[in-house]
Formats: sequence, C-alpha cells, structure tokens
Amino acid sequence: MNKLKLFLENFLVYGLGGIIQKIIPLIMVPIVTRIMPDSTYYGLIDLSHTLVSLASALAVMGMYDAMYRMFFEKEDEEFKKDICSTALVFTLCTSLVVFLGMMIFSVPLSGLFFKDKQYDYLVYISAMATLIGATNSIVSAPTRMQNQKKIFLIMNAGTSILSYSISIPLLLAGHYVIALPLAGLITAITSEGVFLLLNRHWFNFKRFHKEYLKPLLSIAIPLLPNFLIYWVFNSSDKIMITNLMDAGATGIYSVGSKLGHASQLIYTAFAGGWQYFAFATMKEDNQVKTNSMIFEYLGIISYSCSTFVFALAKPIYELLFNGEYVSCFIVSPYLFLAPLMQMLFQVIANQFLVVKKTWPNLLILSLGAIVNIGLNLSLIPVLGFEGAGIATLIGYVISDIVCVIVLLKMKLMTLQFRFIIASIVMAGFILLWRILFMHNILISLLLAVICCCIFVLLYINDLKSLVNNFKNKGETKNET
Repeated sequence: MNKLKLFLENFLVYGLGGIIQKIIPLIMVPIVTRIMPDSTYYGLIDLSHTLVSLASALAVMGMYDAMYRMFFEKEDEEFKKDICSTALVFTLCTSLVVFLGMMIFSVPLSGLFFKDKQYDYLVYISAMATLIGATNSIVSAPTRMQNQKKIFLIMNAGTSILSYSISIPLLLAGHYVIALPLAGLITAITSEGVFLLLNRHWFNFKRFHKEYLKPLLSIAIPLLPNFLIYWVFNSSDKIMITNLMDAGATGIYSVGSKLGHASQLIYTAFAGGWQYFAFATMKEDNQVKTNSMIFEYLGIISYSCSTFVFALAKPIYELLFNGEYVSCFIVSPYLFLAPLMQMLFQVIANQFLVVKKTWPNLLILSLGAIVNIGLNLSLIPVLGFEGAGIATLIGYVISDIVCVIVLLKMKLMTLQFRFIIASIVMAGFILLWRILFMHNILISLLLAVICCCIFVLLYINDLKSLVNNFKNKGETKNET
C-alpha cells in the first residue's frame, strides 16, 4: 500500500498540475476558432508548435531524462547539484546551436513547415521559444525531483492563465498568426525566470564536471532518437496534411487532434507522477510485477475511457463547433486513444531505462514510426483526416505489441491473458463503431457500456482486493 500511495499521490498531484496547464488550452479551442476568420490561421499556429517541438527535442537531446535518472543515483546533495549544473550547461550550449541554426535557415524552414516562405517571422518566434523552453525544462526539474507539489500546481495554473491573457487581446486585435506563439514565448520567459529564482541553489556554472557529462550523455544520446520518433508520431502528420492538402486542412485536423488529445490530461497526470515513482521504486525486489500490473490497469482505464469518446465524439463536436470544424470529429477518437497507447509504451519501456539499456526503445519506436509514415502516405489521400488519425493509432499499437514481446523474453515484464482478451474486445468495438454505428449514438453508447462491463468482469478480483485494502486501512486508522 505504501507504493500504491506513492504512485497515486504523485499521479494526482503532479497530474493535477499538468491537467491545469493543458485543460485551459483545451477549453479555449472553441473560443479561439470562433475569433479566427478561417482554419488556415489555426493551422499555421499549430505548425509553429510542431516546429518548436522538433527543435526542442534536438536542443534538450534527452538530457532532462538523463538528469532525472542520475539525480536518484546517489543521496549526496552535492552530487545532485553537480548533475543539475552539468545538465544545464550542456543544454544551454545545444539550445544556442539550435537557435542559431533556425535563425540562419529561417526561409527554407518556413517553406517546409508553413508551405510559404513569407512566414519566416514565425520561425524567428519559434527559435526563441525553443531556446527558452529547452533550458526551462532543466531549471524547473528540481521542483519535481524534490516533490514540491504546491509550487508545481501554482506554476502550471499561472502560466496557462498568463498565456491566454496575452493571446486573446492580440487575437481580437487581428494578429491571428502571431498571437498564440508570441504569448507562449512571453509565458516561457516568465516561467523560466521564476524557476531560476526558486531553484538557483541547484545550478552553478562552476559545478560543471566533464566526468559527469559522460554518464549523462550515455543515457541521453540514445534517448534523442526516441524523442524524434515521438515527434514523427505526434506531429509529422500535420506537415504531411499541409503538403498533401493545405494549411486550412491542417487547421481543421489540429482542432480534431486538440480535443482528441483530451486524453493528454490522463497522460499528463500519469507522466507527472510516473517518473518520480518509477525511479524511486526501481531497486525493489518485485519491481517487474508492480510495473506490469500498472501497465495492465492503465490499459484497462484507457480502453474504458476511449469507448465513450468514440461513442460521443460526433455530438460533442456538433455542440462545440460549427461549419468546417464539425467534420473533424472523426479523428478525435483515434487521437484520444493514441496518447494513451504512448503512455502504456512508456510504462513498459521504462524497464529498459531502469537497466540502463535505452537502445531497444529506438528500434521499437522506429518500427512504429515507419508504419505510421507509410500509413499516412497511403491513407491521407484516401480517407483525409481520418487516415492520419488511424495511422497514428496503429503506429503506437505496433510499438506496444513489439515492446511487450521483447520485455517478456527479457523477463522484465509479465502479462496476463485477460489483458489480451480486453485488447481484442477493444479492437472489435472500434471496428463495429467505424463500420456500422459511427452515426448511431445510442447503439455506440450501449456497446461502450458492454465493453466496460467485460473489462470489469476480467479484473473483478483486483477491484475487490483494492476495495478491501482501502477498507482495512480505514479500519486500522479508526482503531488507532
């Protein structure tokens, strides 16, 4: 129960902070789309975010995760400060290199990402956002690593509110292209200043040690391709839609992906607490069993939530949007489930990081990314937006399946047959929904309820055990 408490506490607290940061933009999507004249502007903004996400992966180069891993290597606080300082100096250098590269090659980058060289000023804003965001991820890390929950909650809420306090007036003034990117940049600068002030005693350029850089890089460098592959999964489809169709189509798809990524609230809640929990418990004897059970439980939760998203996607879009944006309801269920599949992959793939073998992640994710790109090229011309959503989901599913098989052979994971049954049920539900009942809300809801009942029956003993544990704990407290 101590491990359960640790996991749930970090899941809820850090997850709540991440949810606050993401739920405000989610709520603002219908408002922003109504202010903008057409979907092209929203497409350009989302493509700017796509560029920043790629550049940030190159700038951070996996150093955040490596620093997190090395931070828990020893209990010596001086060692921890050396690790943090070394990571910051390295990330600052790589961020400057990426920033300068983006500034120099702004015109070709504008043509590639925005399909128009006149938007090179968006590349400038993206370059500055990359420089600030990459270093911000490092200077804010000690807040999480020290489990300072209140600060994390306040900062996540404050930055989201500040961002839209700046962007909405700019949108109303007609600055449709730069409003959100510029607001994001100003917010990032503010956030980094606050975290530098709070965590200043963890960072000192004089504490940079070459001997610590080598083990950091040994963990970080193999992770970089993983982050690039994640970018392929989450963002390359928008560039492909822009080039195969146009920026307006990308804008419509981006709205579908934003609401589809409501599951990012679940994923963010998980990621916020998972990293601390995973490394804090990595040396325990039953770590493999614990990790495997978390994978199954989160999988069942993901399946259950997704069935209702599939069933209710169309009426939700008809309620929140009008005009051309309603048509993208079709992609949101696939893109709701896809981040949850990414979450499941990270749960089990963390086993490679625990044993300091990160290269299998690269091979497995590469396979999924290749499938994703191939399906995008094949399905987008035929199915449009839906093809991109299907490709993303299938890519993650392939990665999950291969990762499970590899870890089972390495004896770093266990998997019960009931989860395989649950996965088959989920796949059957998706096929029935798409082929027969996509426009029939009542039957879709009935199927969702039936699926959830099957999931409950498969895991009924675990649910009973969990309830009994909480009851016993409550009785013990009352007796005390």
